[in-house]
Amino acid sequence: MIRGGGHAGALRFLLTKTVKFILVLATTLLGLIAVTFFIGRVVPIDPVLAIVGDRAPPHVYERARQELGLDRPLAEQFVIYVKKAVTGDFGNSVLTTNPVMTDIMNTFPATLELATLGTLIGVFVGVPLGVLAAVRRGSWIDQLVRLLGLVGYSVPIFWLGLMGLLLFYAKLGWVEGPGRLDVTYSYLYTPVTGVVLIDTLMQGQMDAFWNAVSHVALPACLLGYFSLAYISRMTRSFMLNELAQEYVIAARVKGLSEIRVIWRHALRNAAVPLVTVIALSYANLLEGSVLTETVFAWPGLGQYITNSLQNADMNAVLGGTLIIGTVFVLLNLLSDLLYHLLDPRTRR
Repeated sequence: MIRGGGHAGALRFLLTKTVKFILVLATTLLGLIAVTFFIGRVVPIDPVLAIVGDRAPPHVYERARQELGLDRPLAEQFVIYVKKAVTGDFGNSVLTTNPVMTDIMNTFPATLELATLGTLIGVFVGVPLGVLAAVRRGSWIDQLVRLLGLVGYSVPIFWLGLMGLLLFYAKLGWVEGPGRLDVTYSYLYTPVTGVVLIDTLMQGQMDAFWNAVSHVALPACLLGYFSLAYISRMTRSFMLNELAQEYVIAARVKGLSEIRVIWRHALRNAAVPLVTVIALSYANLLEGSVLTETVFAWPGLGQYITNSLQNADMNAVLGGTLIIGTVFVLLNLLSDLLYHLLDPRTRR
């Protein structure tokens, strides 16, 4: 009876958490859709003029306005907008004449590729540096790691990008310049996933693969440095807190090696809140790589939104903003879920 009650309680807990997760997700996404909708109505940009031009006759202007549904009440416009947004219909782009969702599907993999590589660099370099800084607190290593983090937070990333291009591309020639792939290699493979590194590697086009690596190396390292600055600082803070706990002192008294105490015990407990930090850092790179994509002419979603905004293409701007916001919300909720899975205390 106790065992059955325990299973029933666990099932009830899981069901409650799932329902809460779905409700929070639906409410957050509805709020995000509402924000993007009203932003599109508040900004001083007329979407009708962006389509027909400022020299169009009045009857052409009115006809386009009716086709867009802008002559209807605001509440009705919002309901229509929500229905279309839920199905992925953001209208057509004025700039490319394609459906906005098609453009997003073509550009988002480039942003995903760049942000993922930057996050991996930030994790695999930032976490060990943060641990080392915490263990050697007050030493020159600690000061150096903190200085690296301070510079990564203070220096504008577009300036680092320009300096990186000047030094490593123009002067030293260690990497390729702006763009994602040289034109020579762009026809040697068939896009499947949209991620050039994966597609070229899967199809055995090694020359195109290494050319893509040379293109992505510099912008990925810059985003990785930006991510590293945040992750290393938070890792140091979490590790300092864990190293001061009684279980660490007890482990040392028992004679465990320092490496085991630090990496198997302290870091394992620090990894629980660190998961949230990494997820948020990843989300920030996905939404904040606009300047990097602009400097390196990277054909990602950030550059797509920037070009659309400059050409008053509000369908594309709002659609791209909504997708980025949705990804940010999902990553945030996923980090909360992982936090509950990794830390049994939160499930009590």
